[in-house]
Amino acid sequence: MEVDILALNERIKGESAFVADILREVESVIVGQKHVVERLLVALISQGHVLIEGVPGLAKTLAVKTLSDTIQAKFHRIQFTPDLLPADLVGTLVFDQKEGVFKPRKGPIFANLILADEINRAPAKVQSALLEAMQERQVTIGDATYKMDEPFLVMATQNPIEQEGTYPLPEAQVDRFMLKILIDYPSREEEVEILRRMTKGDAPEVKGVVTPEQIIRARKTVYGIYVDEKIENYIVDIVMATRKPADFGLEELTPLIEYGASPRATIYLTIGAKAFAFLRGRGYVTPEDVRSIGMEVLRHRIIPSYEAEAEEISTETMIGKIFDSVEVP
Repeated sequence: MEVDILALNERIKGESAFVADILREVESVIVGQKHVVERLLVALISQGHVLIEGVPGLAKTLAVKTLSDTIQAKFHRIQFTPDLLPADLVGTLVFDQKEGVFKPRKGPIFANLILADEINRAPAKVQSALLEAMQERQVTIGDATYKMDEPFLVMATQNPIEQEGTYPLPEAQVDRFMLKILIDYPSREEEVEILRRMTKGDAPEVKGVVTPEQIIRARKTVYGIYVDEKIENYIVDIVMATRKPADFGLEELTPLIEYGASPRATIYLTIGAKAFAFLRGRGYVTPEDVRSIGMEVLRHRIIPSYEAEAEEISTETMIGKIFDSVEVP
């Protein structure tokens, strides 16, 4: 098996070389936010979708637009509003007067990278139209079904500071997002660099350094990355600890967790850890890969109890305790 691992390592090093090119191009535009960009790449090569939460002005839109430019992909930004209809998203049938027939007109969701800006501003029927396309990777217009282009990544943003006029995503729908990323303010040094870079007038040009075909090929490679049985058990233990904390010596978390993580967490922790190993040019998964992606996979899958909310104990704090307590192989 060791020989196989060595051969796999060499292959992964070669096939993941484009990651450094993407990061270099993105960093020429985005200051900091490497954490976010890496996780967007993880989602892209894992066929997952991302929910990003952060106050306005933290380059959420710019990050996705820049990433799409580097992979020469089709990008659409959809601004979600209370009066948006499902047809505005997926498309509709339009009557052709010359031919006397209805013809499909595809909506903006037909692209490789979709930015669903402020997803919680649109009503439930629009949210479910988007989530159906995310899950099924197809859209029905009239009586015809159309497959989404590959790669297909939805990045939805939420503004956490406004509640009026919003429609919060139900927990069951949030669970369909592979990752939930929280974006914080930049550091002082990063803020100075943003000031210098963004007040010169000339925005840096981003070059396309990878094709969509390479991303699709990378996905197949990622699924072949080796996960040891001990790592598999480690992942399952982490997820089980969110459901039955007392079994792992975490009795204090039992009254704080209303519902633990779903089986999707187990799947996405494994695939996400494989993708993280790919970004690092490795052909095998380590416990550190699982920890690196664990917070983003679990934070929206653990439902805190009323008691946790009353005591202002965040899901991030609970996840941290779980990772500190579950035995690392």
